[in-house]
Amino acid sequence: MSKLEHPAVLRVQAVLKEKGSGADVIELAESVPTAEAAASALGTELGAIVKSLVFTIDGDAVMALIAGDRRCDTKMLANAFGRTGLVTRPNAERVREVTGFAIGGVAPIGHPKPLATVVDDSLARFETVYAAAGHPHCVFPTTALELSLLTGGAMAKGLSTT
Repeated sequence: MSKLEHPAVLRVQAVLKEKGSGADVIELAESVPTAEAAASALGTELGAIVKSLVFTIDGDAVMALIAGDRRCDTKMLANAFGRTGLVTRPNAERVREVTGFAIGGVAPIGHPKPLATVVDDSLARFETVYAAAGHPHCVFPTTALELSLLTGGAMAKGLSTT
């Protein structure tokens, strides 16, 4: 069975279509559970890979979409959401619970319930960026602006560090 037929990937494809995106999910020959693996498989720069990172702020799950060559500045994260709480990384079970995806294929869209999201403005350095599409073998091409529109997430300045 093609990975494009996986239920999680179909969920991502449905959201892309529903939101009017022209993006097609790409099935890769190898698993790309990390930004480095995805960049290598796609022959693109590491920064053009979108890392879909889940955090909690005082227990509430949020998502930060960060360029693959950057780290999320957790000191700035709560601020980006207009909050002042403790920022922590949830375990894999909690990530799956709030996103519907296993770590390694967490997509920025297609979650069971809307997830508050911010988009790293450094992604705008690239004409095309690639985000996970619900499975470690699948990604979709997009832009930083489209990611913001698809997720409802604001572009955040200073959210990442090198």
